[in-house]
Amino acid sequence: MSSAAPVATAAGRLPQMADFVLHLDAQRGLSPHTVRAYRGDIDHLCAYAESQGRDELDQIDLAVLRGWLAAMSDANLSRATIARRGAAARTFFEWAHRTGRIAVDPAVRLASARPIRSLPTVLGIEHAARLLDTARGRADDGDAVHLRDWAALELLYATGVRVGELVAADVDDLDLDRRTLRVLGKGSKERVVPLGVPAARAAVAWLRAGRPQLARDGSGSALLLGRRGQRLDQRQLRAVSHEIAEIAGVADIAPHALRHTAATHLLQGGSDLRSVQEVLGHSSLATTQRYTHVTAERLRASYHQAHPRA
Repeated sequence: MSSAAPVATAAGRLPQMADFVLHLDAQRGLSPHTVRAYRGDIDHLCAYAESQGRDELDQIDLAVLRGWLAAMSDANLSRATIARRGAAARTFFEWAHRTGRIAVDPAVRLASARPIRSLPTVLGIEHAARLLDTARGRADDGDAVHLRDWAALELLYATGVRVGELVAADVDDLDLDRRTLRVLGKGSKERVVPLGVPAARAAVAWLRAGRPQLARDGSGSALLLGRRGQRLDQRQLRAVSHEIAEIAGVADIAPHALRHTAATHLLQGGSDLRSVQEVLGHSSLATTQRYTHVTAERLRASYHQAHPRA
């Protein structure tokens, strides 16, 4: 009888998954969303391995991994999805080998295509202003939800925080005297980001006139609330962004695009790359450098449109 760990068990495909999830959560401090993505990616790999007759974890070798990537390519999955799943496999097998769960790491030599890095969607300065002015105009009726929506969009644009970071913020994380917002980013890293006068004005209006209308006994200290008094979730905020963009007559954007927009406008305004990196909470400067490409592309587009000898 083999003592190797089976790929599939009655309790799930990988009996080691609980330990791996604990590692991702406790030691690496990844968000629940990222942990779920890891689990889904490794589960997808195990399903493919089973289809190839590899029912033991240590039967998954480099050939199986390469076949898995090829099968996803044949299925026309995006390069980004294939690259993410390949990275998840490398992370999992490195952990399994390092902790003695497998004798050989089959993913050491696994290479996957890099995802195509498309430039982030951003609004121009005038369109960003139109979006926020529209949100402010809707809030003139004093409706609590409209006040919340105005504050949320202003804060997203002013601070450049991730949508998940904003909806996870509490009232005490917002310091209106210093005009800062404290958020907990990826890897459970805390940072404090500044915000401007318009965002502070919207936040004050929400906290004074809007939030009290929606707050319930179970609302806790959540900064942003839904209609029923619960903490606002990312899905609701995405719907708000799409709705107000349509009313404003600007490009249909997800709220995360306001993060891209804030970063681009900071760089266009002369902010240095390191400062923008700190505001956005990027662990790597290379990630922030993507926004220099955005400003360069827009500069080139403007040049070709306006210069008579372009």
